[in-house]
Amino acid sequence: MIRYGFALWLRIFFFCPVWAFFSVMASSGFAQDRFALVIELEGPISPGTAAYLARGLEEAQAQKAAVAVVRLDTPGGLASSMRTMIKAIMNSEVPVVVYVGPRGAGAASAGVMITVAAHVAAMAPGTNIGAAHPVEAGGKEIEKTMSEKVVNDMASYARGIAEMRGRNGEWVEKAIRESVSITAEEALDKKVIDLMAEDLAELMGRLEGKEVTTGAGKIILKTAGIAMRHYTPGFRDRVLKTISDPNIAYILMMIGLAGLYFELSNPGAVFPGVIGAISLILAFYSMQTLPVNYAGLLLIVLAIVLFIAEIKIASYGLLSIGGIISLGLGSVMLFEDLGVSLRLMLPMVLLVGGFFAAVAGLAVKAYRSKPMAGAEGIVGEVGVVKETIDPEGVVFVHGERWRAVAHEKILPGERVEVDRIDGLVLTVKKAEDLKT
Repeated sequence: MIRYGFALWLRIFFFCPVWAFFSVMASSGFAQDRFALVIELEGPISPGTAAYLARGLEEAQAQKAAVAVVRLDTPGGLASSMRTMIKAIMNSEVPVVVYVGPRGAGAASAGVMITVAAHVAAMAPGTNIGAAHPVEAGGKEIEKTMSEKVVNDMASYARGIAEMRGRNGEWVEKAIRESVSITAEEALDKKVIDLMAEDLAELMGRLEGKEVTTGAGKIILKTAGIAMRHYTPGFRDRVLKTISDPNIAYILMMIGLAGLYFELSNPGAVFPGVIGAISLILAFYSMQTLPVNYAGLLLIVLAIVLFIAEIKIASYGLLSIGGIISLGLGSVMLFEDLGVSLRLMLPMVLLVGGFFAAVAGLAVKAYRSKPMAGAEGIVGEVGVVKETIDPEGVVFVHGERWRAVAHEKILPGERVEVDRIDGLVLTVKKAEDLKT
């Protein structure tokens, strides 16, 4: 009995530390598995940005992230893309924290609605939020009647979201109707946001213990000391972000127009037409995400029309000069708020304008030059008589033997000039100056 009791205590003494060790390791491993997925959103809101955020939140759910942090810095963008992003945030089963940072960042226009739609809204010191009045692409005011409809729709939409999240819906509506903007400290004071944090590490500490309601139900955040992983954009995301740059969009449009112009001037070249078509499609995709001024776009199209007209009309270069001027003005006006860099624009206008002018010049030269083949190409050519012409004989012209007739007798070896061609018979005359 004593031996049995001793054996029992020995087993307890041995297995308890082992059990405790594995329990600690398991809980440690569990803690290490918990992480926050950071999604960086910087720049205009566009279809590419919306798709990037949606994929990022899907990745956060697939990897079972404890929280998804959207670090936001945007001047605004397309309303349709903004709504897509808001739906992705509000229907996410993973808690979404929108953090406007670092210092100097801002959430303007569409960024306001994205921020207030988050489960937790946070800002860094030295940032701002507001100026959400809707405008047309290019920054122009919407026509009055339509403006009232758009503003009322946007105001009710944003206010409803803000109040659902327990935030200051009245101020959000004011930001849309009156374009007001406030600092991070004012946003916290007015209950537009939930908290402020200097950086992501401090943000994670402040989120600890906070309760949020997601698509999966109520969740208490446990983020103190949590690891952070950054969502890496894929190849598609990088491409869409790259072509959304106004400078890239401008270059693509110039390449596209030059390629199609060359193809139309020289049918059958194929390669310039293919490259031009692809470039134009990419350029048009970019333009739907950018504030395009259509007057500038029309001036660029007019420039192409003038370059093509130069081929058909004897303007002595005036149409080409007009085309270059139109191309330059259109390039300046193309993007109002996101201007193309002058260091890129000037060389591009000169290069593309010079290309169009050169191609037009070559086309004019070819159009007006003497034909080198066919019936028209042989008239005026000089050949040598091979068989006596009296009145019919044989001549060697343009590398070929031809039957020929003349109004006089011409002996072999004499040179003749082709006067005209009738079917397969040439009418020739003596070329006196070249007689041998």
